[in-house]
Amino acid sequence: MNIKELRSYVDKMPFNALLGIRVLRYHSDGLTVELAVKEELLNSAGVLHGGVFATLADAAVGIALARHFEGKRSMTTTELKINYMRPVAEGKVRARARLLKVGTRLCVGSVEMKNAADQMVAAALLSYMLL
Repeated sequence: MNIKELRSYVDKMPFNALLGIRVLRYHSDGLTVELAVKEELLNSAGVLHGGVFATLADAAVGIALARHFEGKRSMTTTELKINYMRPVAEGKVRARARLLKVGTRLCVGSVEMKNAADQMVAAALLSYMLL
């Protein structure tokens, strides 16, 4: 999948489109996505909701796997572990996904998330089962 096809793939996922997840670029081992912080995504403390970080990480690895398999394999998340390091109240969050292991039944990916100042704000480790 090229960048245009990846963006179209993401746009067809209603929840990801609702959050505004956008594919920036792909790499040999994964890809980078981002989303803009908007009021609807904030928690009661006025910072980006933790579930948005989790969704961003999940989407980043899922889209990277979809690209790896050229959209020909179905998969589902089996585990997501996330560490929150710094709150984000404005700007954008970039998520760099790396496919660490792509097996025949199980895949593992990691995600580093950074704010507009290039500071690490969260990190995640995910497992996917190929269906």
